[in-house]
Amino acid sequence: MVEDGKVTPKVVVGVDGSPTASWALLWAAAEAERRGWPLHVVYALAMPLVMSLYAGPTRVPPPEEVTTHGHGVLSTAAEHVRGRHDGLTVEEVLALPDPGTALLRQAGPDDLLVVGSRGLGAARSVLDASVSVRLAARAECPVVVVPGAEAEAPTIPPRRIVVGVDGSDDSRRALAFALREASLAEGGSVVVVHGWGVTPPFDAGSAAGGGWAPPDDLLDQRSQEMVSQMLERVVDDGTEGVGVSVVRVGGEAAQAIVEAGATADLIVVGSRGRGSVRGLLLGSVSQGVLHGATVPVMVLPRSPRPRG
Repeated sequence: MVEDGKVTPKVVVGVDGSPTASWALLWAAAEAERRGWPLHVVYALAMPLVMSLYAGPTRVPPPEEVTTHGHGVLSTAAEHVRGRHDGLTVEEVLALPDPGTALLRQAGPDDLLVVGSRGLGAARSVLDASVSVRLAARAECPVVVVPGAEAEAPTIPPRRIVVGVDGSDDSRRALAFALREASLAEGGSVVVVHGWGVTPPFDAGSAAGGGWAPPDDLLDQRSQEMVSQMLERVVDDGTEGVGVSVVRVGGEAAQAIVEAGATADLIVVGSRGRGSVRGLLLGSVSQGVLHGATVPVMVLPRSPRPRG
């Protein structure tokens, strides 16, 4: 969709007819309506590639019954959404590749990508975790992973948001995003979580026998200073009214974020990939949160590297 020469951002959501994908669809539709964006509903046929000496790799054409089934899933999803969100623009997209590839191709840098955490159907549910991680690691736009837990209606905009921070630029962007989102909801609040679990490069048990103990006081002090400095840098006139609480623990960060987010409307984390090739890896904390969270998780893409 183009307005005034500009391409309107969109919300892209993957469906496959499963209950979890339906919950992701409802979340995506509510968010699209809030933003005033169109909703693109994608069903992936996952047709295999074949190699040709002259034409190169091409997709196997889908049988008619497979295509018909795909259109049926899309039609049902679109009707379900239109029944709840009158006036929402809904586009149905039937794609040939696997779900991960199809969704990455549909979503641009300014879009929002939504997927269910078990949205691949019972026969292939073992792949769902890797697909969610792949999307969150490689997408150029924010990715929301909606877990397979039934809810009557999504809380849009989210009122209680949990965000994980570690002092990095990516986590600072996540904190700023969480504060802005919470400012849109009446009584919005943000819980800032930092875990500083440190594994010593030696046998901690033997060291403890000699009187050594981890410098918890020092680590706690540095954690407090880091979180305070981040808040000072990102809070502005538009977000100063947001209620902020801080959780700092000397344990594993992902577990602390998941526990703090158990009753939240949304968890926000940065991708924090450390691979030499951008987008191939997702940070261990982000992966841990995706695997353990029981509420929707938004993973923000990495900051673009400056050119020069």
